[in-house]
Amino acid sequence: MSSPAPVHQERITWWTVVRDAVRGTHHDYTSGSIGRAVVLLAIPMVLEMCMESVFAVCDVFFVSRLGPDATATVGLTESMMTLVYTVAIGLAIGAAAVVARRIGEKNPEAAAEAAVQGIALGLLVAAVVAVVGVTLAPKLLEIMGASPKVRALGSNYTRVMLGGSANVLLLFLINAIFRGAGDAAIAMRVLWFANAINILLGPCLIFGLGPFPKMGVTGAAVATTIGRGCGVLYQLYRLSRGDARLTIHPRHLALRPSVMAQLVRLSGSGTFQVLVGTASYVGLVRILSTFGSNAVAGYTIAIRLVVFWILPSWGLSNAAATMVGQSLGARDSQRAERAVWIAARYDMIVMGIVSLIFIALAGPIVGLFTNSVEAAAIGAQALRTMSYGFVFYALGMVVTQSFNGAGDTWTPTWINLFCFWMWEIPLAYVLARILNLGPQGVFLAITVGYSTLALVATILFRQGRWKLRMV
Repeated sequence: MSSPAPVHQERITWWTVVRDAVRGTHHDYTSGSIGRAVVLLAIPMVLEMCMESVFAVCDVFFVSRLGPDATATVGLTESMMTLVYTVAIGLAIGAAAVVARRIGEKNPEAAAEAAVQGIALGLLVAAVVAVVGVTLAPKLLEIMGASPKVRALGSNYTRVMLGGSANVLLLFLINAIFRGAGDAAIAMRVLWFANAINILLGPCLIFGLGPFPKMGVTGAAVATTIGRGCGVLYQLYRLSRGDARLTIHPRHLALRPSVMAQLVRLSGSGTFQVLVGTASYVGLVRILSTFGSNAVAGYTIAIRLVVFWILPSWGLSNAAATMVGQSLGARDSQRAERAVWIAARYDMIVMGIVSLIFIALAGPIVGLFTNSVEAAAIGAQALRTMSYGFVFYALGMVVTQSFNGAGDTWTPTWINLFCFWMWEIPLAYVLARILNLGPQGVFLAITVGYSTLALVATILFRQGRWKLRMV
């Protein structure tokens, strides 16, 4: 009797994993290889953030051709939009944690209900922002210090951006829902689609190319709002189509006060957490500004390079958060913890390589972005100094985001408050002003602050209280 013919199985290689990550596969993240699961989640998350960074650069590139007043309009409005982004990220933290937990529990009905409550909260916040933004745009620009010329030129830009804040909130929020459910590839496609429309439409509406009207800086806002709006429509289509891990049906559309209250609790602390981290940069820039514009310019160049090159950390951190949420939902806390250490190890390797490149080539890299010799020298010093802490940044980002994935949003909030406001900023002032280290003192404080954050977060994570968090 002949033996049965062997079943052909595709050999799993690195490129197979990459292909599956970009394509999006129905993978059970509560079982199987943890390393493969982390990579499947992380790659589309990194590509998603890369497109957002590319769009930011392109948008400024086109608007800058209209002159300094137009650029100032974008900068001032963007500073106001930072508050919208902060709320959006906070809502996203809460929604992703709850959705991941429900998916891990194999309860897609409850996950869909949580998603609907999150979207409802986003729309409520957006309505308030839109009313304030549309009616008070010139006054808001005046409060931000805009000149009369900038207010005249940019009021409509600000109205459109703040009036269309629903698109921003829903784009962040629903993509977080997809990531929490394990559909990171869909979130990636949404942002690529939205920003591709944005990038293509932007110059057409700004400069009046072809049949499009010439709208100047307002055209940039219209293009952004249309692009993000198209992204939101695609998100809603995928949520209702039925082929994703999470599908919303008409029966899920009723408001659930208990679920909404839970999301408000998680998202409120998540929003405060983001605000603490974001606002700490204001304190650092204030100290740097006492050393002149070249110090601020050099730091600005360096920090933007850092923000772009830590995108892999964001991807791996969000992947770890999803793994933690789903594993805790499946009542497998050991798998959740192993996923965090594997993601942290991957991240530390990647950021270690980036740090070596920046340490060796900080001068030439910063020199590409400025003609000022003094600003370039300070920027290179900033980039090199901060790069010494990249391995710690990587560890800290993964661990703190994992707390969020577990629904423990207060622990990283207190860590941020202590490490940034009670440690990093005072240390920066002492080193820069009292010990006369100048800008280098600020850069050293940043490295020490993030290294301290990684140490504190790791100690608290090892205590394991996050495993007992009920969501």
